[in-house]
Amino acid sequence: MAPTGLYFRDPTSLEHDPREQLAEHPDSPERIVAIDGAMDAHDWLGFEVRPAGAADEDALLRVHSPRHIEYLRELVALGGGRIDDDTFVGEASWRAALHAAGGACDMVRALLAGESAIGFGGLRPAGHHADRDHAMGFCLLNNVAIATELATRELGVERVLILDWDVHHGNGTAEIFRRRDDVLFVSIHQSGIYPGTGALSDSGSGAGAGYTINLPVHPGSDGELWLSLLEYVALPAAREFAPGLVLISAGFDAHRLDPIGGCRLETADFAQMACQVRDFADELGAPVGAVLEGGYSPAALGECVVATLAALAGEGTAESIAPDPVFTARAAAHVGHHWTLEL
Repeated sequence: MAPTGLYFRDPTSLEHDPREQLAEHPDSPERIVAIDGAMDAHDWLGFEVRPAGAADEDALLRVHSPRHIEYLRELVALGGGRIDDDTFVGEASWRAALHAAGGACDMVRALLAGESAIGFGGLRPAGHHADRDHAMGFCLLNNVAIATELATRELGVERVLILDWDVHHGNGTAEIFRRRDDVLFVSIHQSGIYPGTGALSDSGSGAGAGYTINLPVHPGSDGELWLSLLEYVALPAAREFAPGLVLISAGFDAHRLDPIGGCRLETADFAQMACQVRDFADELGAPVGAVLEGGYSPAALGECVVATLAALAGEGTAESIAPDPVFTARAAAHVGHHWTLEL
């Protein structure tokens, strides 16, 4: 019997530990322990668990500069240290980063080979803040960008949708693809917090004008606003774009229990977003892969990953809601300059 989906993991995700440098750092290995425990309690939802390989040099260089790669290697070889106020590496961090990026690539290869329609990389460190030349915001290598470049440059995919629902704007991913028209980057995120980017007015530049969609929300926003933006702005634009591959930067720090984020989503809201994305991808016949980004309440994180993957695999029904009359209307007015929206 074919698996429900493919789940990629690696023990190095447990070895990367910024708490070696900052005792109270929120990005702890317990995040992976919590996810694995929650998935195991649900018999892994029928997903086939696979080892995540390490990304090779060519894959990294499609996204990152040689200087960035050499800097990380040298810092780790010296025993690790601080990159910025939030980002630290230890002796195991480079291996973990290679497997996090490599797992995203393995997932994309398997999805595009038709081995499954759904994949997930339960790996860390996260990646969406890392840009071509800098590690930042707990992120060393941009996993979703590396996997996207593999898909477009080597595996024949003409268009990729990246949907980032982490509570923080995926500034690294946005910068990497901001001048490209073969990648549609959509980010729903909280305004006024790290990294301070992702304004609604930022739509990309050059050939990529319109192919960056930033949908900032106010602190304290709940699932209804996120779902409204997804249903009435993000997915209609993506439907017109017609991607051959859908990738989710799956952060869960917009959950109401998260100690870093300031939004009020429930676990069921992430499941509902996944239902919406699943049905959208089914319409197009495109596979869906998700990579782990943020989420710093281990208990909530485990629940959210299970709920999201169950929904992507077919559980639950996508339910339409009324559009938010203020925030969604304002976002649609801006995004409608580039895409056909009906609101």
